[in-house]
Amino acid sequence: METWVVVVIAISSFIVALAIGIFSGMFIAQKRFKKQLDENPPITESMIRAMFLQMGRKPSESQIKAVMRSMKQAK
Repeated sequence: METWVVVVIAISSFIVALAIGIFSGMFIAQKRFKKQLDENPPITESMIRAMFLQMGRKPSESQIKAVMRSMKQAK
């Protein structure tokens, strides 16, 4: 075989392998991200209100905002 044919085959094989790797990496990352969100959903203000009500307290808006701020700072 001539040298240029080997070079073209090597480069095209590399490009195909790179494309397959990028596609499969994106697919795996998307699946893991969705699984993580299913296992650990983000906390919303309504969830904090429900938590306060379960503890027998009537939450004020400032208490809810304070809890949300502390949750964001803890990340």
